[in-house]
Amino acid sequence: MPLHYEGNISIHKIPGMTKFDNNGYLVICPSTLDCIVIDAPGEPEKLLKEVESLNVKSILITHGHSDHIAGLKEIKEVTGALVGIGGPDAHNILPDEPDFYLTDQQEIQFGKHKLTALFTPGHTPGATCFFVGTHLFSGDTLFPGGPGGTRSPEAFTQVVDSIKSKLLVLPEETVVCPGHGLDTTIKTAKEEYNSFTSRSHPDDLHGTVTWLHS
Repeated sequence: MPLHYEGNISIHKIPGMTKFDNNGYLVICPSTLDCIVIDAPGEPEKLLKEVESLNVKSILITHGHSDHIAGLKEIKEVTGALVGIGGPDAHNILPDEPDFYLTDQQEIQFGKHKLTALFTPGHTPGATCFFVGTHLFSGDTLFPGGPGGTRSPEAFTQVVDSIKSKLLVLPEETVVCPGHGLDTTIKTAKEEYNSFTSRSHPDDLHGTVTWLHS
């Protein structure tokens, strides 16, 4: 079943990929059946079953953590699609090389439509989100309740800056589709973030941070 269908873009969510509850996504132009795959978790057969009748043009990776690329080799071999990833994360898919590096505001064509890449470093140095129609595919940059985990205070500051400057400026009705678990909206994310900024926090804050409870 489509996650969303607004007459000109169809979005399918493949949840529960591996024990980490990764989400894979398909963004489809219904008139041409051209498709973009977002993320390539393990258990790729779950995703490949959904693309049998589609023309997969690109496989876009939100970031280079192993749970988001475990199925990349198989998905690329079956579909023949081009792989794009943010340059600072590209070493994670070695010995294979990406077909192209994602850059901020880059537009990726699929059928009659375009998806926009948003460079959002912090969770990883090359983390990238994707915006199309009324949907944001946020990888592990933004979840319901807060950002993805960070390994240092500097990385936490970076991911917060990315979220503020690139994501919270999107229309409030935008649906946020993360790399794991359930969706949220930009409106809810803004409200939660405002709660976070209303409190003081230690300078070394990082790791798992939640907007409402940290």
